[in-house]
Amino acid sequence: MPRAPSPALTACLDALRTQLGAAAVHDDADSILVYESDGSRLHDAVPEAVVFPRSAAQVAQVVRACVRHGVPYVGRGAGTGLSGGAMAHDGGVVVALNRMNKVLRFDAAERRIRVEPGVRNLDVTRHVAPHGLYYAPDPSSQAACTIGGNVAHNSGGPHTLKDGVTVNHLLGVQVVTPQGEIVEVGGDERPGYDLLALLAGSEGTLGLVTAAELKLLRTRESVRTLLVAYPSVEHACEAVSAIIGSGLLPCALELLDVEVVDALTAAFGLEFPDGAGALLLIETDGPLAGMKTEAKRIEAVCKEHGALSVRLAADDAERAQLWKARKQAFGALGRIARHYSTQDGVIPRTRLPEMLRHVREIAARHELRVANVFHAGDGNLHPCLLYDDESADTTARVVAAGQEILARCLELGGTLSGEHGVGIEKREAMAQLFDATALEVFTNLRAAFDPTGLCNPGKVLPLGRGCGEVLAAGKQVSS
Repeated sequence: MPRAPSPALTACLDALRTQLGAAAVHDDADSILVYESDGSRLHDAVPEAVVFPRSAAQVAQVVRACVRHGVPYVGRGAGTGLSGGAMAHDGGVVVALNRMNKVLRFDAAERRIRVEPGVRNLDVTRHVAPHGLYYAPDPSSQAACTIGGNVAHNSGGPHTLKDGVTVNHLLGVQVVTPQGEIVEVGGDERPGYDLLALLAGSEGTLGLVTAAELKLLRTRESVRTLLVAYPSVEHACEAVSAIIGSGLLPCALELLDVEVVDALTAAFGLEFPDGAGALLLIETDGPLAGMKTEAKRIEAVCKEHGALSVRLAADDAERAQLWKARKQAFGALGRIARHYSTQDGVIPRTRLPEMLRHVREIAARHELRVANVFHAGDGNLHPCLLYDDESADTTARVVAAGQEILARCLELGGTLSGEHGVGIEKREAMAQLFDATALEVFTNLRAAFDPTGLCNPGKVLPLGRGCGEVLAAGKQVSS
């Protein structure tokens, strides 16, 4: 049930209705319920209000009103996140930025574009494609996720292996600070601290991005896409290491296990070779000269490591069909389970077979099914824990299994997240990755940006561990 509004919240919302208009402020039960969860569904929290600004100036007004009345706030884009980072776990206001969705400036000659945070990832490429350009970061949710959310989580996607993540294509941002000031960060190279890199991946805890300047790439001259079937995940993982070990660097190396293969077959009627226990989707790009040779070298390595079949896309239409298997894999899981929770750990690439065995063992011990679809080229795992029961016991088993998977990633020399962020899901696990001194540095840095502790509180840094709590205005702020 929604909590009764405090006098401070009531005063804050009254001020915002005066400044932004009544239509921009919602606190009725039906409106706020829509914002109770993100894409994970494991962590829900109904906000006390949702505000829809239309400009950076209005975002600044929202922040200043929240700070003045002591109301916590959190920025949110499309809500496709998977770690609970854009949810109002401390109550307060959700600042919905998805209606700020304009392209502000586009310079084809300079290969750069400036957009508001609510512009969808895929729409950037659609906007610039007629000029022979594209935007490289391509999360699986790119048809829905927004640039603001991508910056907040430093998102990547299947082509991260070669092209890098959001920060590698970010030229500058406009951000509203926790003091309600509008500042520009980045732009032309300047001396001093790299605040742009600091903001990318900060999950909205250091300010709200209201515009982003993005670097664009020339459309690739030639692309070769292969779908390779293997009898097992282990065979496919060995092939991944062998491809990169041979000196080849595809732009994408994606792996799907037998559970995902079955889901894709059920959902879309896609046909795969008999006995396929895993699929490896490989894409390589570059100048036309040499692409045919490179594809043949990759094919040879794949066959040396037990490939059942190698299918090379003959044209763009067939390439799009092959990518359908990867891009719609998560949606296809709905055919084999009512719910799933996607984890996001990273391990050294050479330890993929070992880690996947651990994933299966952990899922079995918690009486859960698991499907694996992930960025094999850079060791970014996405185990999907499948479940059908909405009971508290089942949810607890899913959460426990997810935490065990992350702990094992750390034991194998990996890290907690490749692209989904920390949010609240992995907040406490940060103490397993960083020592007390490092966490204190993070805490002090965050407090320097946000001395009131009202900007997306309770996220990223562990709570209840002293140095992991935000020290603000001489007191501890926790959730």
